[in-house]
Amino acid sequence: MSGAADETFTIDELARRTGMTVRNIRAHQSRGLLPPPELRGRTGYYGPAHVARIEQIRDLQTEGFNLEGIRKLLETAGGEGDEVLRFTRAVREPFEEPGREVPLAELVERWGGDPKVLERAVSLGLLRPLGEGWFEEVSPSLGRASEEIADLGVPADAALDVVARLRKQADGAARAFIDLYLDQVWKPFEAAGRPPERWPEVREALERLRPFATDVMMAIFRMVMTERVEEAFGRELERAAKRTPDKPPSRGKRGRHEATRE
Repeated sequence: MSGAADETFTIDELARRTGMTVRNIRAHQSRGLLPPPELRGRTGYYGPAHVARIEQIRDLQTEGFNLEGIRKLLETAGGEGDEVLRFTRAVREPFEEPGREVPLAELVERWGGDPKVLERAVSLGLLRPLGEGWFEEVSPSLGRASEEIADLGVPADAALDVVARLRKQADGAARAFIDLYLDQVWKPFEAAGRPPERWPEVREALERLRPFATDVMMAIFRMVMTERVEEAFGRELERAAKRTPDKPPSRGKRGRHEATRE
């Protein structure tokens, strides 16, 4: 043997090395997930590439793929399975911050005891029920904002109305960014036949899309918020000025006496 790259083992040895059963290894082969072994007489021999493929399959299963999905993914990836796995992880990397577990009592104190409010928060994706009186607050930043809104005396229903409107608008914005990526990066990549050397470029573009989208949305929001605040409060101040009656000039004590005598 010239080294690890030339190392070979039987199916029993492969099973011990990877922690799989012989039956599962054969099932992977029948599904097309593993390349066939090298036959020497009647014995099949496996190598490091088979070990790497089994580890890759496990990683993809951890990412939530079923075996048929993994087969199709590896089939289209050719020899670039590792790059496809990295790209898949980039796709599944969550945009949001880590969630926070909160007890029901805390939510009741913040929003009141109306069960419809909690149901609506769940339907909007703000909360996930965990059972036994616990919830996951999907975005702790939104949770802190809801506390501040409650401190301002804004009813929970009114706050959730705003969240529903913003969620709908945010969905449109997210779709715009995804369409931009698909049209300008992914589709040209596919049209070129998914060249193996371009996988890192495509993955990096997706990873850069996250902070880019956030920065663009914040910049646009700040700009539009400034315009709307000036417009709304300028209009309200103008209305207030129109409602204020003109006060007659004060004539002083002498003027009042003179008016009485007249």
